[in-house]
Amino acid sequence: MHRSAPFRALFILAAVAQVSFAQAAPAAAATVPGDIARTDNRAYGVLPNYRTADSSIPFSPITSKQKFTLAWKDSANGPSYVMGAVFSALSQVNNTNPSFGQGLKGYGHRYITALADQDLGNMLTEGFLPSLLHEDPRFFRKGTGGGWSRAGYAASRVMVTRTDKGTLRFNTSEFLGNGMVAATGNLYYPDARGGPDTALRMLSQIGTDAISNVLKEFWPDVKRKLQAREKH
Repeated sequence: MHRSAPFRALFILAAVAQVSFAQAAPAAAATVPGDIARTDNRAYGVLPNYRTADSSIPFSPITSKQKFTLAWKDSANGPSYVMGAVFSALSQVNNTNPSFGQGLKGYGHRYITALADQDLGNMLTEGFLPSLLHEDPRFFRKGTGGGWSRAGYAASRVMVTRTDKGTLRFNTSEFLGNGMVAATGNLYYPDARGGPDTALRMLSQIGTDAISNVLKEFWPDVKRKLQAREKH
């Protein structure tokens, strides 16, 4: 049962995502209010940067179609699949989830489960749940202030989000979405089932998202310094 679960999860995700993206297609070409990532889609060349917005621009809500578009772009992103392949290889070397086995079959199993976690997480935390809960999935970059202040702000955005009205509240989509993905993982991670392992998967993904926010916060600064060096 567990061997087919990730494939079923990805199949369901692909079907739903295709419908969602088809509905969201007109929004893809539209301006997303506050968006600074349209011309800078990958921070550091690999990190999807579609959800980054400039907090200095007056807040304007985005539609459910636009939320699904952002989720789709974060999911259908080449470098993310490359990174998934790298981490799957490390998992293979460390023999994580030993029941998956070794060789190409074991690696393929690890890779498909990693993609299931990644893409299901994106669609839930950036598309489905923000639409249902009227939360804004964008990361609003602070851009000013001291380094520690900005880092703390960026990391805390996994706990604090904006509503469609622009008010701040607990980021339910982040925690509930990653919790749902972690719980689904019990179907296809036979070596890591139960409460502690489920909680660890959820917190690991939330921690990864916090680090991602910090990297996005400072990317424009890093980019400016790199461009300045190139001119000299």
